[in-house]
Amino acid sequence: MTERQEFKVLQTYKDFELREYLPCVIAEVRVSGQLSASSSSAFSTLFNYISKGNNSSQKIAMTAPVITAQKADRSDFPGWHVSFVMPSGSTFGHLPDPNDSRVKLRELDTETCIAKSFRGRATDELSKNMAEALRISASKANIALSDETRICRFDPPFKPGFLQYNEIVIPVWLDLPITLLECE
Repeated sequence: MTERQEFKVLQTYKDFELREYLPCVIAEVRVSGQLSASSSSAFSTLFNYISKGNNSSQKIAMTAPVITAQKADRSDFPGWHVSFVMPSGSTFGHLPDPNDSRVKLRELDTETCIAKSFRGRATDELSKNMAEALRISASKANIALSDETRICRFDPPFKPGFLQYNEIVIPVWLDLPITLLECE
């Protein structure tokens, strides 16, 4: 079974979970354009990196999910950040450097986020609707969120769309202490 990004469920709400994602390293590519075309081109670039497209020709295990993220204001970059989470235990200094300069390695600290799962092909429209509904649910629970939205895909694109498992993940606003969150 494919390794998944590690997290702990802190609280379960009616429409979502509050999670603590553990520190990890990601390989990331920035792309512009529509969600599906952007994700596809970035996936190929990232897959090449883990398939020996690195300075030590090392094969790196595939993990899930493939994360496609975008900030609402789009001020710094008007596109998508597509990333693979490196296997647990990976450290920045021990991963091989990518051969492709578009692939960037980045360490992520512990992070608190809300998450909601859904089935179906994660199209731009469906993902946008799911993210909007999640933001409304979080607002009702008095949880302040960042402007970043992550579309997390767990299945290969050839799996029938109605069977695909996905999640919308949104980081919690960092200035809000977790102890002040209200449970439904």
